[in-house]
Amino acid sequence: MTSAPPSRASRPVAEGARGRVLIIAGSDSGGGAGIQADLKTVTALGGYAATAITALTAQDTHTVHGIQEVPDAFIAQQIAVVADDIGADCVKTGMLHRRSVIEVVAESLDAHLSGVPVVIDPVMVAKGGARLLDDDTTDTLMALLLPRASLLTPNLPEAEALTGLTISTVTDMERAAARLLRAGAAAVLLKGGHLEGPALTDLLLTGDGERHVFTGQRIDSRNTHGTGCTTASAVACGVAQGLSLHDATVRARAYVRTAILTAPGFGGGHGPLNHGHTLG
Repeated sequence: MTSAPPSRASRPVAEGARGRVLIIAGSDSGGGAGIQADLKTVTALGGYAATAITALTAQDTHTVHGIQEVPDAFIAQQIAVVADDIGADCVKTGMLHRRSVIEVVAESLDAHLSGVPVVIDPVMVAKGGARLLDDDTTDTLMALLLPRASLLTPNLPEAEALTGLTISTVTDMERAAARLLRAGAAAVLLKGGHLEGPALTDLLLTGDGERHVFTGQRIDSRNTHGTGCTTASAVACGVAQGLSLHDATVRARAYVRTAILTAPGFGGGHGPLNHGHTLG
């Protein structure tokens, strides 16, 4: 007679072991963004990545050529079985491209991952310009996911879509981030890569009053496919390992910068990063 496996709570876990990240996002067949980038990033930073795939894309460095849907019930099942067996120290979401997917993810977070920090990357447009979020889902994302976000990580076009503001300066970034906090996010990491000029500025605001401005020199490179996914997953891994949002962001930015500088140069469009490098 075969006995049932012990519950997650009763299973031995290495003392001090942390770093489990459950990634809920779409697959990128080209490997530069989406689930593939997330898995590689968390692994490179010493975490453990599990996944719930929300969609399959036929994608290369130029654009998204096709999307294959994943049934809502199967998305929910992926989340449930991973959460209930392996558990998670942080959740990271990426491509949630239709209203029903957002709804099932919100329900699953409440049912299986209550109290676990959630990093929300509001993926709306692929690097090549293809839309990855239906036009009618923005309100659902705002209503259901922002109140559950320990950290929201939009780029400027995404922040503009979520707030209705035009963002062309760092002051505009402050205004947009503050509005997203008021909309329910506990913290916002607003990425300023779309601003003009040689400097790159990212802004971290929290509902507790923390304000951190991160600056660096822009890298002239076409190999930037998946930078948003990579940044969010790197921060999520840091949170899962017990780092503060500030320290997780510092490490994530350093990881992404090196990944761009050492990119392999694959493809004829926006090339992938070098996710395989390690820091330190």
